[in-house]
Amino acid sequence: MSETPDTPGPGRDEDPPGTPPGPGDHPWLGSPDWTLVPETADWPEWMDETAHLDDEYPGDPDEYEDPDNAPPRGLDDAQLAALIAEAREVTAEQARAAEQAARLGHTGVLAAVGAGLAGRRGPGMPGSAHTFPGEYTSRASGFASGKPLDVAPGCLVLGQFAEDAAGDDDRYPGASDDELLGAVCAWDRVESYASARKHAAMAEVGRRRPAAGAGVDAASGMPDGFGEFVGRELGPALGIGSGAAEVMLGVAADLEVSLPATKAAFASGIVNREKAGIIAAATGWCDPGEARAAEALVVGRAGSLTPGGLKAAIARAVMAVAPDKARKRREHAAKQARVERWFEDSGNAGLAGRELPPSQVLAADQRITWWAKELQRAGLDGDLDQLRARAFLDIMLGVDSRPPGPGPDGRPGQDAGHGRPRGRDGDGGKGDGGKGDGREGDGRGGVAGGDPDPDGPSGPRFPAPAGPLAGIIPPGFAGRVNLTVPLTTVTWFADRPGELPGIGPIDPDLARDLAAAAARSGRSTWCVTVTDDQGHAIGHGCARPEPASRIKRDVPGTRSGPDPPGPPDDGPPRFTFTPAGGPGPPGGYGTWRLSTGTPGQPDLIVDIEPIPIGDCDHRWQAAGHDPGVKLRHLTQVRNATCTGPGCRRPAERCDFEHNTAYEAGGRTCLCACDPKCRFDHRMKQDPRWKAEHLPSGHVRWTTPSGRQYVTEPTRHPI
Repeated sequence: MSETPDTPGPGRDEDPPGTPPGPGDHPWLGSPDWTLVPETADWPEWMDETAHLDDEYPGDPDEYEDPDNAPPRGLDDAQLAALIAEAREVTAEQARAAEQAARLGHTGVLAAVGAGLAGRRGPGMPGSAHTFPGEYTSRASGFASGKPLDVAPGCLVLGQFAEDAAGDDDRYPGASDDELLGAVCAWDRVESYASARKHAAMAEVGRRRPAAGAGVDAASGMPDGFGEFVGRELGPALGIGSGAAEVMLGVAADLEVSLPATKAAFASGIVNREKAGIIAAATGWCDPGEARAAEALVVGRAGSLTPGGLKAAIARAVMAVAPDKARKRREHAAKQARVERWFEDSGNAGLAGRELPPSQVLAADQRITWWAKELQRAGLDGDLDQLRARAFLDIMLGVDSRPPGPGPDGRPGQDAGHGRPRGRDGDGGKGDGGKGDGREGDGRGGVAGGDPDPDGPSGPRFPAPAGPLAGIIPPGFAGRVNLTVPLTTVTWFADRPGELPGIGPIDPDLARDLAAAAARSGRSTWCVTVTDDQGHAIGHGCARPEPASRIKRDVPGTRSGPDPPGPPDDGPPRFTFTPAGGPGPPGGYGTWRLSTGTPGQPDLIVDIEPIPIGDCDHRWQAAGHDPGVKLRHLTQVRNATCTGPGCRRPAERCDFEHNTAYEAGGRTCLCACDPKCRFDHRMKQDPRWKAEHLPSGHVRWTTPSGRQYVTEPTRHPI
């Protein structure tokens, strides 16, 4: 068999040689559909497999008008017809979007995304216009550069072709690297197509949940405002927070009303969900005409821009089209200035200021860099990024991480008697980080701030921890931040993670270090919570100093008894938890002695009472509407966050809420009350919503659509 086909004779009906075929003709030499069939030893083995031959020759040729056009593998005529109809509908839908853009006076966008409507993204991006010569014999050959599937728009049909090319094990047998990358890009377009359809469905939810008195856009039918609780309805359905759901709904609305070209590019796979969101966020303050003018400046190249590049491009476009709107957006966002903290995947944490004045951010950044270089000159290890992070914390905490004595270059090290960054003459850089009280819970100290400084901002700061805790625990740390650590961890019987509210899980070693640091402070308070095997609280006790009359000596487990397994003698203090001899409260878990192992700190007595799961004995019921201190505390132990669906607001910042109104006969008791943030408290009062407090402590919510979601009590570390 020759690798080169015969030179074609005159075309059908005496057409001259090389004339492009008409409808129904076979491909001609050099056409995009021409396939070279090699006669070499490299012929793919799978082409000789029986299964493949069955695919190529599905049976009696008379069953088909043209045997070469048999349905794809696994599809009969009806299924093939359905796929073709769906593909045509996708094309028609994109044509309608382009027509709508033209009707709205958005003609400039049509030329910009004309190639994109066919799936093309731009130079170097998926969907090259150039076809490379070579042999295309794998099931993925249609995804090679310039081939039909490489430039096809995202749709379910494209996904089925990609699934067929992947094979049963997703290994893409016989595919070249070029074809494999084409398949990756095809899946990306399919993903964008599916996301675009999801956003269209969310837009319809918005149409059905208008705010009271909202106006309606005539062309799209979208209201100019949505119901207050629609985010809470969408969030649990998607397994995301209500804030994220509201952002997605806002993007969906903008695509329907203001951004038709972005909507078409999204559905085709030119832009993905992230990029569509970037364009929508930047144009959110613009009216529809301004938004369309701004998107026209970027949408044609949005597929080839990185998210960062697109963000800068659309910001410039908005400033050019609507400078007043850009200024108003910046001024509005400045009113939302805040400091955020979060849990890093590594187990560390992050802290950042948001929506701050740009000039002051630049000045602060320069100050951090200056202090990092001072630390570098003093001999601290680490690259500049690591030292900038250390400098940032130094300035925030008012400490000086330079070692005492001269540095490697002979410059002085840490200033004697001062634990804060040293300023230079005339630069105003005294480095006072602000006093702060580190509020968390009751505000009696915190991880980032510590105890109030009686000497004021100009006086000495806290001494830095020494020994094994140096550089780990900030000075002034006190254990009034609801640090949660399993007893088996602090007593060194197991290595289980702890948790810091607002930060997240912390590894066992850090949990022990923080507990030891808290034990050194006389202002730390201690509680013990008993959990079931799922981590749900079933018992709780607050520790109190042991009365002098009850102090016993030489009892196993106390300070003078044998030590539990633990670190070497120079490690952190050892905690112990031993029975104190009493039966404890009725139905509870006994009376226990907690020792922190810290010299000068008394042992603590803990009476552990039950937290009802099921039948409640109402032992903490309050006579009136407001709970007592103990009842409020126990509800926060059982539910450490708001019980609204998807809400994670700390319980200390929530309302103590009766699921059956007190005025309607509801009890003020653990079995009938739980924490709800003010937003979810009002949502529960909406007649379209229903919240039921179950005997297990779970709360079952019923949304206006009739769907139900159950929030469970907090799962504590076990």
